[in-house]
Amino acid sequence: MLALDSARRRTAWDEVMTGFVPGLATLEAAIGTATESVLGRPPRRVLDLGGGPGVVASRMADRWPGARVTLIDIDPVLLALARDGASPAVTVLDADLGEPEWADPAGTGYDLATALMTVHYLRPERIRALYRRCRQALDPGGLLVVADLMPDDGLPTVSAALNPAPGEAAAELAWAQWWGEATAAFGDLMATRAAVFRDRPAANFAGSVGWHIAAARAAGFREAGILWRDGRHAALAALA
Repeated sequence: MLALDSARRRTAWDEVMTGFVPGLATLEAAIGTATESVLGRPPRRVLDLGGGPGVVASRMADRWPGARVTLIDIDPVLLALARDGASPAVTVLDADLGEPEWADPAGTGYDLATALMTVHYLRPERIRALYRRCRQALDPGGLLVVADLMPDDGLPTVSAALNPAPGEAAAELAWAQWWGEATAAFGDLMATRAAVFRDRPAANFAGSVGWHIAAARAAGFREAGILWRDGRHAALAALA
């Protein structure tokens, strides 16, 4: 296999994601502060859903050196980068969050579960199922944080909300360039990736704040509300 050059590619990925979510650093800080406040201690086990190349998972492992972090994704290119370059404290699993079986290899006993810019890839019924499985994976008192495009109640909740906002054109270009380089570098992995996503229906669902709160409560979380907002992006926090 070609050398992954994972450090450079993971850094570039982080820059692309910061272009889409300019407040990413403040989001991560809010997650860390809320988790430590809710638990009264650092988390011992963390589940990062749709964690891509493991950039955020590695930062969580650095913040909480005693924690075991489990990352789940389905993209073979991003999984390869995570396995090659993520923190040694991060366990990387290949599983489809759109299917309930993802929770089997992940197991239970988590203090924190995160899904950052992940759930809009899923249809509404799959998001509800994901929340139910997260509730089962978390210990009582554990925290689920879901950050994504979440318009305020009363605004569109479908694909229109996913259209680029002013100022995001540069992020879209950087995204295209990143994947263009990946196509040239990874060859067989990109062919595998195409096969993985070939028959997956596009979701492009941006549920409102109220929709996500209601879905979390229906899944068995005893409290749910908004932890963070930056423009069109918001983070749901739900307490198991």
